[in-house]
Amino acid sequence: MYIQEVIMDYKLTSVKILKKLYRDFKTKTVETEFTLQKLVNRSMDLYVLDSDFKNKIHSYNNLIPSGSRL
Repeated sequence: MYIQEVIMDYKLTSVKILKKLYRDFKTKTVETEFTLQKLVNRSMDLYVLDSDFKNKIHSYNNLIPSGSRL
């Protein structure tokens, strides 16, 4: 059995995230290998492929606007 190397093309980007939200995320994932990169990539994939997920994201309003694009 051979393992094929998957070559992925990455886009390096920078985003501003809420400090408290990031701390809460890190606290919940400290004992796992689930990273912010995994969350973002999986969320973007679901957003593109799953219209229910996309609608849920668009209608989510639990964050308090603070001058940023929440």
